[in-house]
Order: sequence, then C-alpha cells, then structure tokens
Amino acid sequence: MDLSFPPASEAFRAELRAWIAANAPSVPDEFASLADEVGFLRAWQRRLHAGGWVGIHWPREYGGRGASVLEHYVFQEEIAAARAPEIINRIGVNLVGPTLIAHGTEAQKRRYLPELMPAEEIWCQLFSEPGAGSDLTAVRTRAERRGDGCWVVNGQKVWTSYAQFARWGILLARTDPSAPKAKGISYFICDMHAPGVTIRPLRQMTGSDEFNEVFLEDVVLPADALVGRENEGWAIANTTLTHERGTSPRQLVIHRMLLNDLLRLAREGVDDAAPRAADPVVRQRLAQHWIDVEITRLNNWRTLTRILMHDTLMDVLGPNALCWQPGPHAVAGGRLSRSWLYYRAASIFAGTSEIQRNILAERVLGLPRSR
Repeated sequence: MDLSFPPASEAFRAELRAWIAANAPSVPDEFASLADEVGFLRAWQRRLHAGGWVGIHWPREYGGRGASVLEHYVFQEEIAAARAPEIINRIGVNLVGPTLIAHGTEAQKRRYLPELMPAEEIWCQLFSEPGAGSDLTAVRTRAERRGDGCWVVNGQKVWTSYAQFARWGILLARTDPSAPKAKGISYFICDMHAPGVTIRPLRQMTGSDEFNEVFLEDVVLPADALVGRENEGWAIANTTLTHERGTSPRQLVIHRMLLNDLLRLAREGVDDAAPRAADPVVRQRLAQHWIDVEITRLNNWRTLTRILMHDTLMDVLGPNALCWQPGPHAVAGGRLSRSWLYYRAASIFAGTSEIQRNILAERVLGLPRSR
C-alpha cells in the first residue's frame, strides 16, 4: 500500500509550508478580551486571504483555489504542524459559503461571498433553540410573509457563536406551522444589525462568552433574504450540517496540537511536579493517543470522536488543572485546561451522537424512523 502523496500534492505542501513560515503570527497564550482575540484572528484571516489560503476548496469562480480533496487535507496537516491559529470566520467559510454556492442565487453569491472570505463580514449560525437543540426540525422561530414580500421574524436562538461580532447569520425559521416538522421550515439570511435583534452573551465555565442567545422580535427581512424556496429550508440546512459534520478542519487541527502539548508536558513535568512520561500507565495512554491521532489522519478523521485525549491531559496536569483563571497569573496549562472544558460542549456540536446514529440508520441503512 502506497500512503505517500502524489508529487502535485507535495508541491502544494511545500508552497504552503513556506508561506506559513513567512507569515504565521505568534499567538498569545491569553488575550485581554474576546474582542481582542477576534481582532487578532480577523487580521490573520485577512492575511491568509491575501495569500490565497482561505476557502481553498471553493470553486475558483467564487474566490477559492478549486483545491482537490488531497490538497485540502494537506492544508489541514500543515496548519496543525505549524500551530497556526484558526480563522475567525469558520462558519462563513466552512458552512455558509458552500451552502450559498449550492443553493443561493447568483445575486446572493455576488453580494455575500467576497466579503466573507477576508472576514470583512463575519457570519453566525441561528439554528439551535432552547427547545430545539439536537432536533432542529422542532424549531419554533416564526417567519411570516408580509404583503410587500418581506418577512417578519419572531423567536429565540441559543449557542450562537460570535453573534456579537457577526454581520450576518444563517437562520432557520418556520414558515408553515401547519406542515409536518421538517416540511414547513425555510432558510434565511438574517441581518444581525437589523432592528429587533438582541444579542446576550453566555458566560461559560471556561470564562469565555463567545456563545450567545439571540432574540428576534419583529425583525424584518427583505424578500431576497430567503435562500432557496419557501418551506424547503430543511434540505438546505442539511447541506450546511453536512459541511459542519464532515469538512471542518477544526477537530483534526486542535487534536494534533493537543497531542504535541500532551507529549511535551508528560516529558517535562508541570510546575514542580515530576515528569509523568516514565509512568508505565501514562506511557501506554500516550502511545494509544498517538496511535488514535495517526489512525484518524489516515482514515480521514473517522475515529476522531472516540479520542479521550483531554482526560489524559487533565491527569498529567494534576489536581490544580481546573483552578486555572484567565489573566497574567494563570497556572501552567491554563490554555489546555480551557480546551478540556470547551470540549465538553464540543461533543454535541452539529448534533449529539444519538442524532448522528439516527441519521446513519435512516439515510444510510434505510431503517424506519424512530418514534
């Protein structure tokens, strides 16, 4: 079996590696505020875009490089190896762009895609609701058409990442309350600066507040805010969710970086504690995590959700790991402790494991719907 990349992919890798070496910024361990972090990542995305490294998997006619699957994968590997930061407009590039390319009008593509790539306009995702998290077909936010063709939206969304910095949001709303759950939903582009949009940050146990709840009270959206056809938004939403579940680089990048941190901490020790790399139990766990990450890489991340690396990380950091507080006096491993806390929430991104199993059972195996 030949696991090497073809010459064209290796040439792509060499070009990218040289660009990252010349352009990647030094990332602070802590930012003074979330706004400072967003500003830092926004500047980084602009630099990536200027170099032609944002949305590389997009078609060339919409600003991408038309990169192959192999090139897209190489890109993730090199970003992880260089410990380069993520882009801030991940929802825009990874979810909104591919969805609009597939379902949007040409006018929508011309208006939104160019500003999305360099993070001139940040996007958020207005899907989840207090009573409709994993089951998005249960959304209760309403969009009613007025006589002039505009839509009036009322409802509440939750767990909306970076809503306070977003210019636009992709919105699921019920347009036919009499239709069965998935049949009466439409897909909209929501102006986050429109009158009636109220954003309230949610402080998490990590100390961060990038998640938000969003209240929509008589928000007026123009007729051309509708993506696709009325009441057919669920099919479009599945395009978005497919990209969220399958093409986002985030999981692989973070886990490869985390593995490197974990190995370093085990060898060097934490604060005054002795190194743990000589502990035979820890060594076995470290070896297993290395194997898991490599298998994930070779199998296109198929086993990523099974990795329990964060738990070993917390064991290596010791009993003070969760005493971390942001700021100049943060204990060693503060960034990693925050990562462990954050991934409690990440385990249900794009739907819980139960929802994913239902999708596989019904759409892949053809089994009857659960009742």
